[in-house]
Amino acid sequence: MTMGLMENRVSPVVQDYAKAIYALEQRGEGAVSTNALAERLGVTAGYASSMVKRLDAMALVTHVPYKGVKLTEEGRQVALETLRHHRLLESYLRDELDVPWDQVHAEAEVLEHVLSEDLEERIAAKLGHPSRDPHGDPIPTHDLEVDEERTRPLADLAPGERGTFARVSDAKPEMLRYLAERGIAPGMELEVTAREPFGGPLVVRFAGREHSLGRELADSMRVSGRR
Repeated sequence: MTMGLMENRVSPVVQDYAKAIYALEQRGEGAVSTNALAERLGVTAGYASSMVKRLDAMALVTHVPYKGVKLTEEGRQVALETLRHHRLLESYLRDELDVPWDQVHAEAEVLEHVLSEDLEERIAAKLGHPSRDPHGDPIPTHDLEVDEERTRPLADLAPGERGTFARVSDAKPEMLRYLAERGIAPGMELEVTAREPFGGPLVVRFAGREHSLGRELADSMRVSGRR
């Protein structure tokens, strides 16, 4: 995404919508419905619909009849540039300013819209051009390429299955604090040792210690690999 487009054409709210549509597309659901978009952004379906029309007029999305919208290549670039800002900021706040990982998301949500391209590159260089943010999410490169590694929810693993804790949703800070208090972080090897029936918690071993994780938390944690 060129500097001119991000700074002159695309407002913060448009960046937020492009980023949200991209995130929903990555769930493998195809076209994104207005209702799903409204739920993610915490707005009414009517407001989301009006914003989708605005993005369509800007050629950032295309309509899929009776299904919803998809990002155009230009819209995808807006989303990835915004994500690059966001995830670099999260990494800088944690690594250089010691901001806890459950607080960096809220700060980056504000700062991502005012970060200049020059400062973005200075931050990336300072951090050694990281490929992942504190929550395990991939950071788009300068050329807006991104490695969306195939993962699955921890909640889908059966007892005896193993993998690597790859990433976790940053939507609920209390979940991140819960994991941090137990020393659980992306990159750790894990094994599901038991699953309680009727939607009960999973018992998961990290670094030789077993932890009982509720279904909501296990759904928010993504796992790569399988053994």
